[in-house]
Amino acid sequence: MKTQIDLNNPLLQEWSGAYGGVPDFTKYKISDFKPAIEFAIQEKLDEIDAIANNIEEPTFDNTIVALELSGEKLDRIHAVYGIYRSNLSSPEFNVVDTEMSPKLAEISDKLYQNDKLFLRIEKLYKSAESKNLNAEQQRLLWLYYTDFVREGAELNEEDKKEVAKINQELAGLFTLFSQKLLAEENDQFLELKSENDLDGLPEEFKNAAIAEAKERKLNSLASIGNTRSSIEPFLTFSNRRDLREKAFDIFVKRGDNKNQNDTNETLVSILQLRAKKAKILGFKNFAEWSLSNKMAKDPQKTLDLMESVWKPAVEKVKNDVVAMQEMVNNEGGNFKIQPWDYRYYAEKVRKAKYDLDQNEIKQYLQLENLREAMFWVAGELFNLGFKQLFDVPVYHPDVRVWEVNNKDTGKLIGLWYFDPYARVGKRSGAWMNSHRDQQKIKQNVLPIVSNNCNFIKGNSDDPVLISWDDATTLFHEFGHALHGLCSNVTYPSLSGTSVARDYVEFPSQLLEHWLATPEVLNKFALHYKTNLPLSESLVERIEKAANFNEGFATVETISSSFVDMKLHLTTETVDPHQFEKDVLEEINMPSEIVMRHRIPQFAHIFSSDGYAAGYYSYLWADVINADAYEAFLEGDGPYDKKVAERLYEIVLSVGNSVDNENMYEDFRGHAPKSDALMRARNFPVES
Repeated sequence: MKTQIDLNNPLLQEWSGAYGGVPDFTKYKISDFKPAIEFAIQEKLDEIDAIANNIEEPTFDNTIVALELSGEKLDRIHAVYGIYRSNLSSPEFNVVDTEMSPKLAEISDKLYQNDKLFLRIEKLYKSAESKNLNAEQQRLLWLYYTDFVREGAELNEEDKKEVAKINQELAGLFTLFSQKLLAEENDQFLELKSENDLDGLPEEFKNAAIAEAKERKLNSLASIGNTRSSIEPFLTFSNRRDLREKAFDIFVKRGDNKNQNDTNETLVSILQLRAKKAKILGFKNFAEWSLSNKMAKDPQKTLDLMESVWKPAVEKVKNDVVAMQEMVNNEGGNFKIQPWDYRYYAEKVRKAKYDLDQNEIKQYLQLENLREAMFWVAGELFNLGFKQLFDVPVYHPDVRVWEVNNKDTGKLIGLWYFDPYARVGKRSGAWMNSHRDQQKIKQNVLPIVSNNCNFIKGNSDDPVLISWDDATTLFHEFGHALHGLCSNVTYPSLSGTSVARDYVEFPSQLLEHWLATPEVLNKFALHYKTNLPLSESLVERIEKAANFNEGFATVETISSSFVDMKLHLTTETVDPHQFEKDVLEEINMPSEIVMRHRIPQFAHIFSSDGYAAGYYSYLWADVINADAYEAFLEGDGPYDKKVAERLYEIVLSVGNSVDNENMYEDFRGHAPKSDALMRARNFPVES
């Protein structure tokens, strides 16, 4: 007997209003999710079965296009569900999430393991008709066929059932890992009890820490939250070495405290299931399966790239540590530089070497000005205009919405949501989401994308000042947003950022370069008190120090990439602590630095399969990004209109409708060259 469903459930309704409809967050309740998801899942499965059982011969329209149009209701619900999961998590929502995530994972299995459906796709793929399709249609058909094969469509029934079981178990474990990590970040903090505990902290950071203590209702002067956006500034500026060590300790031990939120057992289960799944699918290990649809293809190619950049980065770190240790000794300190000292003394060395103080720069980096700077860059490069909207429903008062259009024609491009501030229930870090992908099967569907950050809000009357690193991250995530907004394809599966995982970071990393351009700094880097721009001498000092601490950033990230790849190359059960220790010893990890993401808190690879055996993607994409930026430098500079137009037409607008390697070579005229990355990081280039 079927469960009765209230068809008036707000989550089941089409999005209404302008812009092709928008989600109405004023109407949704957590209790609506379960019945809506279950109804929409069944509707999608019914649609899939109808396509699979169609008695007509398979055609592109009755099979591939029909699949593209299936599950529209579920797509809308899933977009809202994802927003709650990342931005509005709560104990009540977690109960729903724990139950629903395996059911949502099950849809993919029922799709990929539908024999009749695969036979239709296979027949079409191998038919003469496929040769008559246009290039985008051929790409989409190829994508469906290869995805089905990769996900086990050719397995026997017993193996299919086992893969489906594994996928559902993984979905539950991903949710559990994420919930545990979020609880660690929400529940842990560093209390600062006196003015002495605030020694060295910038004024606006002090105010934010005081505000956080009040929000947490603590009997303390201030508190430092257990997120990167709070911990890293504290490690950079606090004069209290003992408190730096405490702050560092709670951050690097997230998920590793032998309490109810310890993630080690969960992640080991994830690794075991991934290895088992890969074996059933015919691969030696999960890394080989994961890379089978990436640009890199072969895990060894990624390890070779990491190794080539690792050695010069470690040498750079060794040289930097010598300068830091000398400073410690000159101050009369009787200790060796430790990881909780690194940022603090790197900042001191930067100041001494380049007369450049991060805190001095921060006074010019107002969040709202930088947001305007991103809009201006998007206008200069891609002719995009932004107009704030005040009548679009949002899921939290901090969220704001902009309409994006073509400045010349006024043509609507899409909507951009901005959720900049940290809060309880929001996962840490910064990210871009696509709430609706651009497509034009029936009509032009506008994309809806968001950028989400975790900046510290502070006092309501004060402008939010952010660090240079945070400003870089802001531009990075906006690069992802532009990739989604600029999409101009027919089919949603090929839209925007739906490219290979080791290619998707290329447009975002590329946009980071424009933050440091004089045009942006002179227009938008204005002192929050005087409103004066950065002085020429300060801009020059920023340029001279551009590669300072590049060794640290590279070692921190690549060490995580090594560990990720090696975790997924092994098929044996691992002890996370011993494995981490062994890999770091093997690669000669400098003792003064820790991985950017230790295994127990490595959400990139344990909250989903997204970056599993794929964290190398940031380095891989940085090779492409460095090579691509040289195209601008070889032309008329960062704002070269012709290069920007080619970037838009050949890369940003085409989504995944063109093979990613071919796409890049069409843009650049050659395959990406890694020596561009070495030049960008000021590492030696082999001749």
